[in-house]
Amino acid sequence: MSELKTNQIATNDGNNVAIDNSLNLKSYTTTQRDALTSAAGDIIYNSTESKPQFYNGSSWIDTGAISPFSVEYVVIAGGGGGANSGGGAGGYRSNVSGENSGGGASAETSMSLGGNINYTVTVGGGGSAGANNGSGVTDGNDSQFQGVVSYGGGKGAGVNNEGNIGGSGSGGAHVGGGGTRDGMFGVPNQGFKGGQKTGDTSPFVGAGGGGAGGNGANGTGSGSAGGNGVSSSITGSSVARAGGGGTNNASVVGGGGNGSTDATANTGGGGGNHRSGGSGVVIVRWATADATIGATRTGLTDGGVQTDGSDSYIVFTAGTGTITFS
Repeated sequence: MSELKTNQIATNDGNNVAIDNSLNLKSYTTTQRDALTSAAGDIIYNSTESKPQFYNGSSWIDTGAISPFSVEYVVIAGGGGGANSGGGAGGYRSNVSGENSGGGASAETSMSLGGNINYTVTVGGGGSAGANNGSGVTDGNDSQFQGVVSYGGGKGAGVNNEGNIGGSGSGGAHVGGGGTRDGMFGVPNQGFKGGQKTGDTSPFVGAGGGGAGGNGANGTGSGSAGGNGVSSSITGSSVARAGGGGTNNASVVGGGGNGSTDATANTGGGGGNHRSGGSGVVIVRWATADATIGATRTGLTDGGVQTDGSDSYIVFTAGTGTITFS
């Protein structure tokens, strides 16, 4: 039978009970804690992490919730691969004050998070390159952060084959007999459409893919630039990302590829003709004094917590998993 011992318990003025000495929770290391047969509501002191914790019926949670705090984000999907035409850039969503989302949209509304809650992060991969007829080419993959989903860029078109709608749309490609094929549209508030392929000149050079910041250039033969990306200073310096894929050696802005290079990793850039799209990226920024991100980020690749003035930020470059703040 359990036994309670105390030197003195006294009553206060009201109905409260006062104990002269401080109440000391039973102390366990993380290894000892995990070996317990616990029930919902159990409370311990974790000596490994130097934190009081309670068991919610399925996992141990730190006690002492932090106040809701604001975060800024940039969420970019993987860019589409290129075939005859350039692939579309990955969808671009941002709530950074004073900046833009893709497709000409303004920054999204502010987001507030809380402590000791799992938030999902997914970084989409870039699409694969394809042949002139479009075989083998694939769309980019979606990225997300806590319900904010950016859609993968549309795969490039092949000769006599359509490309795809995506975060940004693919450019148009050759149609037999010299017909005109328009580029595909981007998702509203994420990206722009691809360029139009006109005439029969250079049938194996299609139009540029759409970017988060502008339409892909029309293709008439020699090569076409992908649409511009969107710039953000969420990491402290301005970086353009999510540019559409160009064709041949056309110039690209925002990580998009052209006929000579794959799109740049972690920009969501569209692939140039016959080139792979760039992988996406998820960037989160918050006031350092407001919260600390958990050290366990299983399944995700990141560069660690960085600081810029009074803020902290983290850049996720691959994977899918959950993060927490405390």
